[in-house]
Amino acid sequence: MFIELLRGLLVTLELFAVCWVFSIPFGLLLCFARKNSLKFFRFLIDTYIWIMRGTPLLLQIFFLFYGLPLIFPMLQVNDRFLVGAFAFILNYVAYFAEIFRGGLKNVDKGQFESIKVLKISKLKAVFRIIIPQMLRVCLPSICNESVALVKDTALIFSIGVIELLTTAKNIVNSSADIFAYVVAAAMYLFICSLVNLAFKIFEKRLKFE
Repeated sequence: MFIELLRGLLVTLELFAVCWVFSIPFGLLLCFARKNSLKFFRFLIDTYIWIMRGTPLLLQIFFLFYGLPLIFPMLQVNDRFLVGAFAFILNYVAYFAEIFRGGLKNVDKGQFESIKVLKISKLKAVFRIIIPQMLRVCLPSICNESVALVKDTALIFSIGVIELLTTAKNIVNSSADIFAYVVAAAMYLFICSLVNLAFKIFEKRLKFE
């Protein structure tokens, strides 16, 4: 039982890692793109975020795996994990972009004026001045969204990917013993606790910088 659950846990962690690694930088990029783009591109970005945040993630997974290939047969992908991960990334990019937008609004406007006066390059200003200040504001929300991502990974079962929760369910169905659910719950709690701990450590470091 434990070996099977560990295999399911590995899939859960892989999906979490892939989604997290891609969603945060692309969410940050989308946040700055929306601020500095033309109105038409801002409209496209706003529409994308509106759709991603306004429809269920499960529906988005179904659409990418089952619906999109019916409309565009050339987009048929047989790797279920890949399609699921792509759906997660598209969804969480929108959420992280909104989180970063809130953080960007909290950066003092005087900072931007100082950057212009001192003629600091945009790239250097973004990475050395703007982003660190944004993170201080955004970090609790990023942590909450990351914890939500850990739990949302269970949704990938909908396209046949066997992750932790589905593994536990299969074990319970075959053995009529709910202990697998207890172990799965402990694994989820452990992962979420590690995520919370990592963000608390990072938050403390930011305060001292």
